Amino acid sequence: MVPPYQRKSPEEILYSIYKLHRGRLKIVIGSVSGAGKTYHMLKEGRSLKQQGIDVVVSAVSTMQRSDTVQQLLDLERVPSIHWWKDGKEQKDLPVDALLERNPEVVLVDSLAHRNREGARFPTRLEDIRFLLDQGISVITTINAYELAGVGEIVLKMTGIRAEETVPQDTLELADEVQLIDVSPETILSRIDEGVLGEGTHPAMARRGNLGVLREISLRLVAEGVNDTLEKHREQQGLIGPSGAIERILVSAQYHWNGSLHVRRGQQIAKRLNGDLLVVSFVLSKRKLTKEQQAFKREVRKLTEKVDGRFEELPLLHSRKLPTVLVRYAIRNNVTRIVLGHSKKSRWQEHRQGSIVNRVLRRTRNIDIFVMADRAEQEGERILPVKARPERQEEPFHRLSSKEMERRIRTMGRGTFKVYIGAAPGVGKTYKMLQEGNILLGKGIDVVIGLLETHGRQETIKQVGSLPLIPRAKVSYQNTVLEEMDTDAIIARCPEVVLVDELAHTNVPGSRTRKRYEDVVRLLENGISVITTVNVQHLESLNDAVEQLTGVRVRETVPDAVLKLADEVELIDVTPQMLQERMREGKIYAAEKIHQALESFFKIGNLIALRELALREIADDVDERLEAWDREASLRGPWGRREVIFVCVDLGARSERLIRRGFRIAHRLKAQWYVHYVHGGGIRSEHEQKRLEVLRQLTERLGGIMEVAETGSRKAIRVELLHRMNEVQATQLIIGQSRKPLWYTLLKESVVHYLLRNARHMDMLIVADFDPAIGEQML
Repeated sequence: MVPPYQRKSPEEILYSIYKLHRGRLKIVIGSVSGAGKTYHMLKEGRSLKQQGIDVVVSAVSTMQRSDTVQQLLDLERVPSIHWWKDGKEQKDLPVDALLERNPEVVLVDSLAHRNREGARFPTRLEDIRFLLDQGISVITTINAYELAGVGEIVLKMTGIRAEETVPQDTLELADEVQLIDVSPETILSRIDEGVLGEGTHPAMARRGNLGVLREISLRLVAEGVNDTLEKHREQQGLIGPSGAIERILVSAQYHWNGSLHVRRGQQIAKRLNGDLLVVSFVLSKRKLTKEQQAFKREVRKLTEKVDGRFEELPLLHSRKLPTVLVRYAIRNNVTRIVLGHSKKSRWQEHRQGSIVNRVLRRTRNIDIFVMADRAEQEGERILPVKARPERQEEPFHRLSSKEMERRIRTMGRGTFKVYIGAAPGVGKTYKMLQEGNILLGKGIDVVIGLLETHGRQETIKQVGSLPLIPRAKVSYQNTVLEEMDTDAIIARCPEVVLVDELAHTNVPGSRTRKRYEDVVRLLENGISVITTVNVQHLESLNDAVEQLTGVRVRETVPDAVLKLADEVELIDVTPQMLQERMREGKIYAAEKIHQALESFFKIGNLIALRELALREIADDVDERLEAWDREASLRGPWGRREVIFVCVDLGARSERLIRRGFRIAHRLKAQWYVHYVHGGGIRSEHEQKRLEVLRQLTERLGGIMEVAETGSRKAIRVELLHRMNEVQATQLIIGQSRKPLWYTLLKESVVHYLLRNARHMDMLIVADFDPAIGEQML
């Protein structure tokens, strides 16, 4: 963090003055043409005009789409320069006319456009940079595959080639980047309806290709958001991982197993969509042997091949390795350190020390992944391999009565669509109502089952002609409260129902406890549902959200509900736009605005939540891609059968371990167990209640909860090891031991016992999160 009283250099002062005069650049990015980028750009232009800002439009292509044309009506146009190329009309920006008109904001399409010969600048990007230097702000649009580096990946995976591209770092020029997310189903529907015209690339009509383009767009914007978040945290003097992204650090020595550690780290990073760092340590006063130099070349080459970052660190003494490793991890915002298991006995570890144990004692807020040495057990199984195709059902197989019932239920089930956002106020409800009105205009029977407008006028206006099902009255503690009337909706039996705030908890005494259970009932009755939810309400993200914002979200929905959806679309809004909406009173009432901006709606929180939402939906897209076509999945198949085993006690961090177990198991397509061992005596009423809470959470997330009894507390660790071997666990998840150093010298903790006796499996030791701990604690 820059010291507050440090004098700025003349260059910094000049740059600050330049920034004052320079216009702002906002880029609206989408995965494909037809995603709605121009519509959203024009809609924002109209909003700015209503605020008294001077806005003009030039070189905008509506493709005669009625909704887009409607947005253009109230905006002033500066005529573009028309010309023809290969039988297609082109539009260049009239740079001189715009300079003469000198508006505050220009709206212009197609950032990757190339100008006619003889134009003032060869590309639209240069036109825009010139306008920005003249103090004119610009909002423009681009498709993700029109960025040079991205275009190469897209061409390789889908066969889709951009006609023109801009440099890969173009997004870094923007003050704001907003993603317009759209599901493959929506694009395919627009193609069928002829909304996108006849010039659509044939490969766009493939759902898998659209999924690839969508995931790439989500991850591209997430990377940019992460850069912004890291800069913000640096300015605030915050140290360590934010919690929005995984960053894996592999400690790989110049030894025969160094490359195995790098490959395992790469697998973890790829599956979790995180960054990979590889570090090796060398003693300052000792030269590498020829063998070590060969291993060094191998580790470097492999790290480069798997898109990791390699660094070699000098050591004065080998005992300094744990301290240097942990310091490096903290400085680089690492979330997980990958190490090899120690092969020393308990007494050797006491006398000589253990790198793993010393790293564990020094780390806070960083998980430790201790990698099994499987080569001795079953041969090397580190490289990802193509998974076997799932067994196809025999075409002449006669269905049993149960299979028949299941198929019929699936056929009659309604379609489920979810709009998800990073925070309240992004426009989920507005978008849901907008889609409802579009469906109503097509003759589809749509009703509003539950709507929360929170007094937002824009949202209220969007209700239009949509009929509203009155809410049910529920008596609770001498008060009459209102809930969605699910029975009335089922009796009315519309084709589609709009349901707001999916994570809502119903009034005690209602037929169902949560609104998502009402939604499942509607779907089972053949009624399609469009609903809204914020990313912080996903159960498995509960800990991450608390780490990011300091707020524990109480109302959650199981992640399985999102997987149940036929379509999930992200409503992406930049933190700047969201804060502006808050100040204008478009999200909360006036008396709540200041408090919100100083707490949950702080800029750092909004950036972090936005990144979390982008990455979560990208993961969801990849899961769907993998279900359609394993080759299309950006993360690639996971080659080994995994069984995850989560060890819990009755402490407060057990929920965190269960959620972590779920997220890992979900990404590895693995079976997972949660195991609790009671060490003697009768369980108290409090312990029984606590155990039931853990059981409910495990089952809600799709895991198997097991409870065992032993005669003494000392036998707990033996029982855990026996059971994990029995289920053939490949990865153990356990919380970090809180025992002080003196205790571990006298007695062996469960963690240290398992580190010695479960060396045949991977072991993830999950750290407790403490926001007050930084580098100064080392």
